[in-house]
Amino acid sequence: MAADIRQLLLAAFDVEHREHVTAIRAALGSATPDWNDVFRRAHSLKGAARAVDLPPVEAVAHRLETLFERVRTGARALDREAANAVHLALDRIETYVAGLQDGAGPDMPADALTALGQCLGLPGEAPGDAAPPPAPPPEAPPAEPSAPPAFAAPTPAAPSPAPAPEPAESGAAILRVPGEAVEALARASHDLTSTLAAQAPAAEGLARLARLARDMRVGTEALAAKSDAEAPALRALAARLGGFAREAAELSRRQAAATSAIEGAAFRVRTEAERLALVPAETVLGPLARSIRETAREQGRDVDLDLRGLDLPVERGLLQALKDPLLHALRNALSHGWQSPEIRRAAGKPEALRLGLEVAVRGSRLQVTVADDGPGPDLARIASTARARGLLAPGEADDPETLLRLVFEPGFSTAEAVDTLSGRGYGLSVAADAARQLLGSVRLEPREPAGTALVFSLPLSAARRSLLLVEAGGRTYALPGGAVERLLRLDRAALPVAMGRTILRVGDGKAATNHPVTDLAEILGQAPAAPDAAGQDPAILIAVLLRAGGGRLALGVERLHDVRALLVLPAPSFGSDPDLIAGTAVLPGDVPVLVLDPEGLAARASATSAGLSAGTMAQAPRSTTSQRATARATILVVDDSITTRTLEKGILEAAGYRVVVCVDGQDALDRLRAEIEPVDLVLADVEMPRLDGFGLLKALRADPRFARLPTILMTSRGDAADVSRGLDLGADAYLTKQKFDQRHLLDTIGQLL
Repeated sequence: MAADIRQLLLAAFDVEHREHVTAIRAALGSATPDWNDVFRRAHSLKGAARAVDLPPVEAVAHRLETLFERVRTGARALDREAANAVHLALDRIETYVAGLQDGAGPDMPADALTALGQCLGLPGEAPGDAAPPPAPPPEAPPAEPSAPPAFAAPTPAAPSPAPAPEPAESGAAILRVPGEAVEALARASHDLTSTLAAQAPAAEGLARLARLARDMRVGTEALAAKSDAEAPALRALAARLGGFAREAAELSRRQAAATSAIEGAAFRVRTEAERLALVPAETVLGPLARSIRETAREQGRDVDLDLRGLDLPVERGLLQALKDPLLHALRNALSHGWQSPEIRRAAGKPEALRLGLEVAVRGSRLQVTVADDGPGPDLARIASTARARGLLAPGEADDPETLLRLVFEPGFSTAEAVDTLSGRGYGLSVAADAARQLLGSVRLEPREPAGTALVFSLPLSAARRSLLLVEAGGRTYALPGGAVERLLRLDRAALPVAMGRTILRVGDGKAATNHPVTDLAEILGQAPAAPDAAGQDPAILIAVLLRAGGGRLALGVERLHDVRALLVLPAPSFGSDPDLIAGTAVLPGDVPVLVLDPEGLAARASATSAGLSAGTMAQAPRSTTSQRATARATILVVDDSITTRTLEKGILEAAGYRVVVCVDGQDALDRLRAEIEPVDLVLADVEMPRLDGFGLLKALRADPRFARLPTILMTSRGDAADVSRGLDLGADAYLTKQKFDQRHLLDTIGQLL
């Protein structure tokens, strides 16, 4: 039992120590570090190490804590020597924890304690003296150095640190799973979601049965009231029908609740399955930083490492394929970019070589960059080497672009001698081969004002991705599986409609949200296929709920196919819309399908909802007096229907207006009189509780402040008498929802403003 508890504590310590180490490193790279937080983290790291009985880590953390206390109080500056000592200490802690076996770690080199001791000016810690101090007593104050510990023996003046084992990629245990198994799990989770979606009509069918039974009961009771002779039998039948209706309604409620719960569970299963394939870049590439720092120490070279974007989730196989090429690239940068401190000072640079590793997304591609601030590519030497190797003919042009491509040839090197870092000419060749295998490219380019950058550009999904295949306009498209939240098959007749748009209600109670359903074919600018041709039941709405743009997008499709793990290639360079197309996948039989971008679909759906074409997304109606004034116009929407309010708000905001909403006429009148914000136009329904649209309009025209405020009535009451009444009361326009046209509404607003 004690062993089990210790393993649990060590697992918790593994997570905690990485959090503290990462935060301390981030602070060292910050222009304005919070030294109080850094000190607290070193102190917490020491306490955590003591709790799991790891004296070597505790001793190093204690000296870190002491150093940070002095920096915090201004007693010592964090100069280059101190920063290097801190990085060395953090590397040693990470290596030690990664090498723990059954609670026991490898021998910790004494160089970290020695370097920290020299920074603290501890007695007996002169340069070259490697004798470490002992572990601090339990209650040692942070600013008081303690005597040398007994757990590490003295080492030679130039210790040779033990090779660092790689840390666990995640958690305390590693389970190796074949990639095919991960893909199978992802497919199975999507299949489960699709199967559950097919069960959704069951609850709706039960609800329809309940309504039918209630109608039959009402009819039976009416017959019983008319027929005295049959009254007892009819009343008994009505009672049984009432019981049937209640039972069906209860079953419908339970079915809907169960389906919602299972869908939520299926979504979590799918999310976790996808997490097996996608991991933060730090998981695989993080150890490269420690490796290159160790190499720099062995070479006696001072470096600053700048790591960016390592929290970006990337497919694990892609990262593994990049790991060795990136290590070669970093070692090359350390070799070719390094200059003596004197040369760097003369050039106005910091003494330490700056190396950078950045992982970023650029459009639909993953970009990984290794950069340095050294002297930059030596084009003259590259040209000389290329001519000597016969890669350039005597009269051939030696423009920079050509020369920088030649460095990727196997065996090409401009190094004067072969050393442990470079000189054999295969580092960049390895990088080029890796990029080609991943269907990408790599280039070497000079940096401004100085330095070199090696840039990998790869398809975001150079590995296989989980895709949902759907049909729209008679064609097959693919949606990224990670963006799919729910698949739905719903009875169209049971769904609310607002201003000609079907509304999908997601969730229950106050947490429920409404989403207008946009046909995918409409977004893509295609004519929808006829229901018969698509093989679909026109009474059933097939929809995909996507997560996009920080919200949700409800897409209507003609058919759901299956979920497949496919290799996604870059989007075609011609004939495709870069705002909508994220890539191309190839189905068996060499059938290409376009992979759609959820963010682009959401943006295009907003434009479609506003009645704008793809080419006029940003063109909102403009005032006849001032485009600037219209762009800032605020519209007050007044309607007691939440679905109508939501839809109108979306249309107007997509057209560039600010929108304020009120639930009825009295609410709107109170808000206007309170002058919370200036309102340029009112768009109001007529039939509302408390104060209807006619009453609101009458009150506005009676108030000098609002007598000239443009007001549009938009209602389902389209009788001539109602229209006449609204206009007589002073409405600037009267629109009916039965003949609602989004463009007409926006044009009317534009004319009034």
